[in-house]
Amino acid sequence: MIEINGVELCAETFGIPRDPPLLLIHGLGASMLWWDEDLCRQLADGGRYVIRYDHRDTGRSITCPPGHPEYTGADLVKDAAGVLDAHGIAAAHVVGVSAGGAIAQSLALDYPDRVRSLVLISTSPAVPVQRTLPPPTGDFKIADVDWSDRTSILEYQVGYARMLAGGRRPFDERAIRHLVRRDIERANNVAALQNHDIMAHDEQPREPLSSIAVPTLVVHGTADPMFPLPHGEALAEAIPGAQLLTLTDAGHGIDRADWDTLVPAILRNQRRRR
Repeated sequence: MIEINGVELCAETFGIPRDPPLLLIHGLGASMLWWDEDLCRQLADGGRYVIRYDHRDTGRSITCPPGHPEYTGADLVKDAAGVLDAHGIAAAHVVGVSAGGAIAQSLALDYPDRVRSLVLISTSPAVPVQRTLPPPTGDFKIADVDWSDRTSILEYQVGYARMLAGGRRPFDERAIRHLVRRDIERANNVAALQNHDIMAHDEQPREPLSSIAVPTLVVHGTADPMFPLPHGEALAEAIPGAQLLTLTDAGHGIDRADWDTLVPAILRNQRRRR
């Protein structure tokens, strides 16, 4: 447990503290468990000091009353910087997935001296770009959830994960059920997850993405139903020197089947010069 910005968050590290630090930021509604432990260890074995953490209202971190988030999207960006502070880290390589990718972009814009490189996975530009981006293609009308019933939450989360997977690859329902069950059992108050859907958005003015001056890798699945591929293409175009890695038939998020491609790509990007 670490205390930052007046709140308590839960974080976990892998690897040797003297190695280059790598901060992992997941999307809204996702605790640190969605960064698979084996994936974290593979990155640590690549010579990185890996940090994953629970956002507010996920896992063991502070929770607000369901329906009443006492924070905004800007606070989640400050939390990412605070996690580095709590570990005595001046600057880190940063990997963000989904909304975690938007937080990572905002971190690089708001605290440019804190970010050494960026990997942005299954995400969209965090500030406006000169391109019209397509809407989601998936069926987001998942069955209603009863936040007082753990079985209902489990089925809702598994159904949502199935939809995000994109439908072009086999869906490992057994593994996802195990992950979601662990997540529910570990959470201080799993019903607080819904706060991420109603918190105020981070709309503060920022410099354009062209001002990001660190090596950047954009990773995007061709079957992402939340942010279709043009979102990743636009992001890579907007950041100078950014590289785009497309994953054929991958949906939204990180599929274990792509680890052998993704881990070396993350490590290579951190060794690049812009």
